[in-house]
Amino acid sequence: MQSRSYTVAGQTFTVALEEPWHFMTYTPVVAERIRRAAAGEVLDIEPIRAGDDVPARTYVTRKEELPADMDRYTLDFSQYEPFAEQGQAESLFTLRIQAAYPQWLEEVLQDRSVLQEILRVDNQLPWYYIFRLPDGRTLYEFEPTPGKIAGYLVVDKGDRDADYFPAPNLGPYSTMHQISTVLMILYTYNTALNGTLLMHASTVRFQGKAYVFLGTSGTGKSTHSRLWLKHIEGSELLNDDNPVIRFTGKDVRVYGSPWSGKTPCYRKVEAVIGGIVRLEQAPKNEVQKIAGIKAYANVIASAASIRWRKDIMDALSKTAEAVVTLSPCWHLKCLPDADAALTCKQAVTA
Repeated sequence: MQSRSYTVAGQTFTVALEEPWHFMTYTPVVAERIRRAAAGEVLDIEPIRAGDDVPARTYVTRKEELPADMDRYTLDFSQYEPFAEQGQAESLFTLRIQAAYPQWLEEVLQDRSVLQEILRVDNQLPWYYIFRLPDGRTLYEFEPTPGKIAGYLVVDKGDRDADYFPAPNLGPYSTMHQISTVLMILYTYNTALNGTLLMHASTVRFQGKAYVFLGTSGTGKSTHSRLWLKHIEGSELLNDDNPVIRFTGKDVRVYGSPWSGKTPCYRKVEAVIGGIVRLEQAPKNEVQKIAGIKAYANVIASAASIRWRKDIMDALSKTAEAVVTLSPCWHLKCLPDADAALTCKQAVTA
């Protein structure tokens, strides 16, 4: 197996590929983007459409930047490479990408009576189902479109090791997209006890501090970040979809991550948190400082979770309490205009 390790918010994990899967060899232009992102630099790269003919959501931006030996088993981990571990840090978990379904999995899928259902999410796409296997391991089944299985994740009883079995005949970028989902799940499992929240948020850095914008999907988190970038000189995008917040015991810090939604912003960068802002669409711009249970509810609702695990949920709750105790929080009712960014900036940096 080929393997590589990555460190995100000071916490290391390993990815191992069983043949014929292999890591992409990066062309010079892609390697340069990775180097710059690892140094924390801002890269001006526009989002592009996802698909297997055109690279998507990585530091490869067009077909011409792919290596000559690219094939269906080549996995583009360029979004992870800025976080490559250079030392000998111990991994919190290892994800193994397997070549084919093993016989035992085929048998389980034919006789589902042995599966104990834990959670079913089929009210919005992508669908996924979680089961307990007879030996105590956890099985995830992913169905991104109705009737089409993307693959299966098997997590061991200790959460530290897992195997992912991609569905056959998926293209490499479809497989890579699913691997990223799996890694986010495993990261949540294994970092929750370390004061860590993997957030669904967009984040900018301004004057050395990070400002985290929360809200339900479609609220305009990315739009608000872009308004800061356009109208507030000196602001920069830290992460556009999944920054990591970590309570260190002394302060609260925000970190870039390999997961940034539709925007390829995978920077190895961190900053002390300057504030957390919940966005709400409204006919005019107004901001109000909040605290206590209202602030806590906003943070915990935007954090990735493992809802069926009491130990993990208790740890996430404790971290969210520490975060809102140490971090100023606001509620911004806003329009998608320049004044919204300026109103927000004036409040959070006062």
